[in-house]
Amino acid sequence: MERDRMIHFGLLGAFTCGNTEEEITKYHAKISRIGKKALSFLQYIIVNHGRNISSEELIEQFWGESGDPVNSLRNMVFRIRGFLKDMFPEEEGILVTVQDCYAWNREVLLELDTEQFETLCVKARGQKEEEYCRMLVRAASLYRGDFLSGNDGEWARTMRQYYQTLYLDACRAVLPLLYKEEQWLELLAICSRAYTVDFSMEEFTEYQMKALIALGQPEQAVEKYEAFRERLLQEYSMLPGQDIEQLHTLALGLRKSDVEEQDILGLVCEEQPDTQAFLCTFPVFRSIVALERRHLKRSGFSSTLMVISLGRDAVPTTDGRRLERILLEKLRTGDPIARLEAGTYIIMLTGAGEEEARMVFGRIDCAFHRTYRHSAANLTFRVAEL
Repeated sequence: MERDRMIHFGLLGAFTCGNTEEEITKYHAKISRIGKKALSFLQYIIVNHGRNISSEELIEQFWGESGDPVNSLRNMVFRIRGFLKDMFPEEEGILVTVQDCYAWNREVLLELDTEQFETLCVKARGQKEEEYCRMLVRAASLYRGDFLSGNDGEWARTMRQYYQTLYLDACRAVLPLLYKEEQWLELLAICSRAYTVDFSMEEFTEYQMKALIALGQPEQAVEKYEAFRERLLQEYSMLPGQDIEQLHTLALGLRKSDVEEQDILGLVCEEQPDTQAFLCTFPVFRSIVALERRHLKRSGFSSTLMVISLGRDAVPTTDGRRLERILLEKLRTGDPIARLEAGTYIIMLTGAGEEEARMVFGRIDCAFHRTYRHSAANLTFRVAEL
């Protein structure tokens, strides 16, 4: 079969036809005039070009039992054949009829980016590390966006999820290899694209921060962390994991590594304008508790740990944010707080005994229910002296 009879379609991202910018622009003008339903019908034929598609399948997919589906199908096929003839006048009979089925003419060869992408992902699995990495990088570069991003049909949404999962898995698999090979720019490019598909996968932020630190750009690593943390809190009411927190600490240290020696004391002792309690991750909280234990051995004073929970009837996400706000406002400046799970927080009350801790809980419980009168949360607590 002659190579010049090969037609290329791009299905990852916006729907395109052609290999060169000139071809893509030329065909786009024609595609934009076809109409939404007809375009979806054509895309369905292209995606399933390797098999015969029955009339029943097409009717169920595009018309169901509404109106006159048989006549609607015939009109659509007539329209699509005319469109394909206009697109590719040198080809004959691109959409053929085979025993009450419709099919793409096997003599008119197709090249789809989805098939290239999927083949690279599957074949890479059996390769040695260097080739495995090369094939996954190539596969990731083919993913220009979600499958047929402008098509909101149910069939397209199902396939969109499949290709998105395949893409994210490929990105996650290649990141450790690129890191090992110190290919920082390639790593940053893949993380940046993958982050737009699913930001909640922490690997993409983690490796972005690692690459930026390796490139001597700790300031940008801190910015990545802050943007990720804010979005994670906003959308999922969660904090970043321990690995990202450690990278953030490292980036902060590197960012300030050029401070003059005489400025070190001022940097450490500078007054913090915060008037709220200190919200931190659980690993940081454990470190603070460990330091407090050492201090208590020398001083002879006491401090207390308190665990506060919302109860079974609470709405974990909503009431969790409410409780967090009350804790930040009502506890003393610098009292550390960490989230154990949805709706459960642990607090260290420095210099407070068990009886004082019970009084603190009473104030928190009163403030919570006074502020959020309609909440079904039933706050409970446990205390233990350090």
